[in-house]
Amino acid sequence: MRKEYRTIQEVAGPLMMVDHVEGVKYDELVEIEQKNGEIRHGRVLEVNGDRALLQLFEGSQGLKISDARARFLGRSIELAVAPDMLGRVFDGMGRPKDDGPALIPEKRLDINGNPMNPAARDYPSEFIQTGISAIDGLNTLVRGQKLPVFSGSGLPHAQLAAQIARQARVRGTDESFAVVFAAVGITFEEADFFINDFRATGAIDRTVTFVNLANDPAIERIATPRMAITAAEYLAYDLGMHVLVIITDITNYAEALREVSAARKEVPGRRGYPGYLYTDLATMYERAGRIRDNSGSITMIPILSMPEDDITHPIPDLTGYITEGQIILSRELHRKGITPPINVLPSLSRLKDKGIGRGKTREDHADTMNQLFAAYSRGKDAKELAVILGDAALSDTDKLYAKFADAFEAEYVSQGYYTNRPIEETLEIGWKLLSILPRAELRRIRDEYLDKYLPKTDEQA
Repeated sequence: MRKEYRTIQEVAGPLMMVDHVEGVKYDELVEIEQKNGEIRHGRVLEVNGDRALLQLFEGSQGLKISDARARFLGRSIELAVAPDMLGRVFDGMGRPKDDGPALIPEKRLDINGNPMNPAARDYPSEFIQTGISAIDGLNTLVRGQKLPVFSGSGLPHAQLAAQIARQARVRGTDESFAVVFAAVGITFEEADFFINDFRATGAIDRTVTFVNLANDPAIERIATPRMAITAAEYLAYDLGMHVLVIITDITNYAEALREVSAARKEVPGRRGYPGYLYTDLATMYERAGRIRDNSGSITMIPILSMPEDDITHPIPDLTGYITEGQIILSRELHRKGITPPINVLPSLSRLKDKGIGRGKTREDHADTMNQLFAAYSRGKDAKELAVILGDAALSDTDKLYAKFADAFEAEYVSQGYYTNRPIEETLEIGWKLLSILPRAELRRIRDEYLDKYLPKTDEQA
């Protein structure tokens, strides 16, 4: 029998104190029932002797504590899971919000998950094709990787997220592929965009969507990403699927964490965020990966908007320490009309070398990738020099590099949000652009690949 308490002593914002409790555990779920029958939900944040500090999901506005009762449920937040989750839309607490039938759960899982044994992890090594050249060709996504997207306010990370969700797939395998999409603290218009896009393109059939809107309780944001990752763990490790988890926007999650921390009067860390922000983010990100002898896997793309485009801000800074690289969106490229505006030079995939090459993408991938990076970097330098000293200060070779940089942005990086390029097409575009430069400049590519793949120009013919 669940014990009820009428000893609610204090409410401050989303926090509530209950006295004289027994046997209450950290993270336990609680129901607060008012005299009129209204029930609100919360969880235990802290237990000190016989006092329990609760966090309310729906907030405390209009709550009359004198006649309210607290009922502890003896379990933490759980998500009902079943194969029928695919194609459904849920709110931030895992309740269906698509007017579909109630889910008949196969089981219920604690959203905090179980720690993955490091010794049981398998090394990420399989190429995931997103159909986006700037990612597939230069910052390759590998199955089991954590690769965040760093964006700025107003940049089109929503369109990029939807494109990846639509197009991503594991090549050369018959194993099923699913996408778990979590929208955290976004506007109704953004949520509508994602859901309509998934429905229009048919991607919703393989997608589980969790939507926490900006006007939903901030406390719900803390649960939403964990709901998504728990659904992914079920699809991956129980049903053996490849699962891509996309979470947008991690910044809204961190803001909700800061709000709760301030209400608890905790000592703030950098920029007012709690000192345990790194640990908290790691408990989510580190649930991605592959487990040895299990066909399933979880690949994660968290998307976060950098306040004031500051990459040293605590959220992108700490995320970069935990994940294996980052994709960075550029405001300058966005102003030029490049879509998607991915800035390839500071972007990085630390596992790209593990997912490319013969048998995975193509034998020439690594060499062309290195050459494209080097040529684009030199082309950008040449353009900056021309701005300062004029075109006359550039050598003929520098002018070719400047021409290459413009063509690279226009043809390789910019492809629109509805173009799905196979990796072979991405590589061919790279070779076509490299043919702008003299063969003697292509020092990072082996001669056998130059002979085999480099298009013959009029001068070389």
